[in-house]
Amino acid sequence: MNNKRMLGVIDATTFYEPLKDLIQHRTLAALPFGGRYRLIDFVLSSMVNSGISSVAVFPKHNYRSLMDHLGSGRNWDLNRKRDGLFFFPAPVLDMPEELIGSFHHFESHMSYFYRSTEEYALVANCYSVLNMDFKAILDRHIKNGCDITEVHQMGEPLEIYLLKKDLLIDLIENKDTTGYRSLKDVIDSGDARYTFCSYEYTGYAAQIDSIEKYFKSSMELLNQSKWHDLFRKDNPIFTKVKDEPPTNYKKGATVKNSMIANGCVIEGHVENSIISRSVKIGKGTIIKNCIIMQKSVIGENCQLDSVILDKDVKITDNTVLISEAYTNPIVIKKGVVQGELMQS
Repeated sequence: MNNKRMLGVIDATTFYEPLKDLIQHRTLAALPFGGRYRLIDFVLSSMVNSGISSVAVFPKHNYRSLMDHLGSGRNWDLNRKRDGLFFFPAPVLDMPEELIGSFHHFESHMSYFYRSTEEYALVANCYSVLNMDFKAILDRHIKNGCDITEVHQMGEPLEIYLLKKDLLIDLIENKDTTGYRSLKDVIDSGDARYTFCSYEYTGYAAQIDSIEKYFKSSMELLNQSKWHDLFRKDNPIFTKVKDEPPTNYKKGATVKNSMIANGCVIEGHVENSIISRSVKIGKGTIIKNCIIMQKSVIGENCQLDSVILDKDVKITDNTVLISEAYTNPIVIKKGVVQGELMQS
């Protein structure tokens, strides 16, 4: 059932410098995660599963891949004649980086807020990996008479906010008078005119703001209890559907405790790793504790341990890539051909 009381707003403008090797050519929202998903899939799917049928995405940099991934919104049941998925790029790119829920970005697309009929607005970041029931937040928000509710986990903010749409419009229109640039500014101010509430989320959640956090959170998916907490049958995580054949496991291939997407050809040994679509792994190659993104090709007799390969990377035969620190993986950028011994 559609939740006509809430509209969804996803702030996809964030650029984290520690992630630059993975997001120089894509927006953070489009960063692959879990073999077949993008980061935005988790917040967007949570909104759809909560009955939200109008979602606006506000990107800023390098959003071509994000547009390609989201398309018309069909995979999230958001390709509608009324409401549906809206895409609102930031009109000015040279503005300084803003906090989540930047009023400056929203101001350029006020017609979306004026025309929407929903009473409440749910404003969220694009890089939180979670599976949340936003209806429960709305119920608590109304019951407690809140003006702005901020979602927390173990006392730490998840940069997800709920408030009345009319209040959001008022804050945007009066930002020059109040000096508030974002919802976080409003909350931090402790403005006595508003009732601030906190909603404690107890499920699995990870915020991807660094290479280390990205690697750690990805590896956590190999823990069955955390995987089941995130990928729930009653609230599925939707993503772009690609029609590809099943993975081909050749004679002699070995796979242990790993996630393997469709369309791969595996001839070597894969352990504690996440392998995206259409990856090829040659004979005699050993892959451990790695994240291998789409269409990467790894030759024969290679050794990779604690490595992140971005999309379309080619690793030539007999290459050794080993990071001595599990928490500090080696990152090979998109499209690179790697063929030398590297140990760090």
